[in-house]
Amino acid sequence: MLQDVFLTKEELALKQEVRDFVKNNVSPDLLKKMDRDEIRYPREYVKDLGNRNLLGLRFPKKYGGRGISWTGEIAALEEIGVLGTALGCAFAMPSIVGEALNVYGTEEQKEKFLKPMLKGDLISAEALTEPRGGSDFFGATTRAELKDGYFTIKGQKRFVVAADGADFFIVYCNTNPQGKPHERISLILIEKEREGVEAKYLYKLLGTRGGGTGRLIFKDVKVPASNLIGGLNEGANIFNTMMVPERMTSAGASLGMGRGALEVAVRYSDRRKAFGQKIRNFQGVSFKVADAITQLDAARALTIAAAKSVDAGMPTARRMVSEAKKCATDAAWDVCNLAMQIVGGISYTSVFPIEKMVRDARLIQIWTGTNDIMNLLIQHEFYREILKDANPGRMIEIDAEDADKDDEKVYEDDEMWIKGW
Repeated sequence: MLQDVFLTKEELALKQEVRDFVKNNVSPDLLKKMDRDEIRYPREYVKDLGNRNLLGLRFPKKYGGRGISWTGEIAALEEIGVLGTALGCAFAMPSIVGEALNVYGTEEQKEKFLKPMLKGDLISAEALTEPRGGSDFFGATTRAELKDGYFTIKGQKRFVVAADGADFFIVYCNTNPQGKPHERISLILIEKEREGVEAKYLYKLLGTRGGGTGRLIFKDVKVPASNLIGGLNEGANIFNTMMVPERMTSAGASLGMGRGALEVAVRYSDRRKAFGQKIRNFQGVSFKVADAITQLDAARALTIAAAKSVDAGMPTARRMVSEAKKCATDAAWDVCNLAMQIVGGISYTSVFPIEKMVRDARLIQIWTGTNDIMNLLIQHEFYREILKDANPGRMIEIDAEDADKDDEKVYEDDEMWIKGW
């Protein structure tokens, strides 16, 4: 696989370890029951991962991680991704929530929450989206007022994965309503057992079922000031940091989902016959397979490049993370649909898992920032890189035959010239 040339021996061993876990330790019955909404949250699966030291792989060993790179985690995520979005998200959530605790948390918070979370003893969730808006992060209306050493929290969050399964939530709250947008938000840890916390509504989802996705309501919930993660009104900085694990985990797991669907289609097309031969021999099928392979390899290469850019702290990392999320999730969606087209009508039934993969794949282009938002970030970052480059490359504009005709290079309308015309 293309990925393997980028991996160290340690990372290759981890990839095989996770592949073996997925192959031998995840029952098909678990996936079927989750898709039928017979399971609210796969807690035993998460505990099994924790027992094998497979949660929060990037974090320091002293907290229960393995101290590996983002590249290694992407390799693990791709293997987990073949299980679908619900189990992929359950695997990824400790990496996402753990980022806030590891980077911004106090030592007490790490001992009390990060360590048991990486063991699978505590289930975590992130509460960000509100009913009134999805991408409008700074417009959050969930309020947290600090008084006498306690925050009192009122508001709602929705589309919270593990709303019905988590033991604690990290919640973005408005703590400074009159402040500038980037100075309004704080991140506060709220235990589910606290009075006033309620998982009000569990959504009936098109796909990604069994993950306990629902709405959270906070009714005058009191938490100690020590549950503040990072500084007061510094949620914007934390949010920017958190977008890296949110989007990288989406990208990594998407590769597995697309690969899984393609493998089903390849095996099917090597057995299914029409007009006296295997359908893989028809260009209408084989070219679709070629397109899918190429798209997945390109997405995989970009995702690994993004992972390496984050590890290296490169200034282009923010853009590349957004590109990886967009490219990998779009690739997974495209490949799942190509697989359905190859397998044909039977893939639209529950006889094959492709219909579930298509349902799962649709969500990944929306969550952790829609791919439209990724486009916004990508172009914005690239404009800044080009226009503020202190040492640009060759100015290609000078290579035109009439490059010296400056009077023909009109960048805005001249009002007087228009009137004269």
